[in-house]
Amino acid sequence: MRKTGAGFTLPELLVTIILAGFFSSLILYFTFNYWQYGYLLQADENTLTTRLNASDVLREEIGTSTGLIIQDGIADTRANAPDPNNNQYWLPIHAIPGNKPAGASGTYSPLIYFKRYSLDTSGNYIMNGSQPYEDEYVLYLDGTNRALMQRTLVNPDVTTDKLKTSCPPAVANSACPADKTIATDLASVDMRYFSRVGNLIDYTSIWDPNTNSYVGPDFPVVEVVEFTLNLTKKPTFQKTFATSNSTIIRIALRNS
Repeated sequence: MRKTGAGFTLPELLVTIILAGFFSSLILYFTFNYWQYGYLLQADENTLTTRLNASDVLREEIGTSTGLIIQDGIADTRANAPDPNNNQYWLPIHAIPGNKPAGASGTYSPLIYFKRYSLDTSGNYIMNGSQPYEDEYVLYLDGTNRALMQRTLVNPDVTTDKLKTSCPPAVANSACPADKTIATDLASVDMRYFSRVGNLIDYTSIWDPNTNSYVGPDFPVVEVVEFTLNLTKKPTFQKTFATSNSTIIRIALRNS
């Protein structure tokens, strides 16, 4: 009895290999896109959390302040952006609306300075005669970490303050805690300032031709401040800032 051969012919084998490769490519393509989409969603969720947390913190800190100031009046020997005329204080800034980029690595950009009443550990005002003492705060952008940070400057005349003066994270210790991180993954912050009735306050809006300088309304008369946080984030294992979000935070100063 004659036996017949069994198996694949060469054309059949080639077709099988081609089809297997085609379907394998499809599976890898959809798997990669699903994986990429998952990390993109995670990055979106992270920026959403950052925006919500930043909104809560800024409203609490600035909304209960006693006003914005042009420069800190409490000396800070670790000022990240020091005044060239006195490096124990931060650089003076003015109420000029505009966009403030996070900056390059190693740079620091002050956004605003504000004051709040000093409180003791029981939450009571610490009085200086008939008026409470005031602590000061610096909001600044850290270009290295693309972060919005807050420096706390405790009034040196107060010994029972519940707060401590803070320091840059790199040199922080138990006596000088690290500056508070308010938001990360920041590309820039847009700033605007208003009166209580909604008029835009712009330090450059009034110019004195006699002194060749701007004399427009400045931080002490600001009653409402608006932040637009522009965030960008690289999803894990990706090289581009695929996630981009913005959030507007408008805060009325309670004590203005």
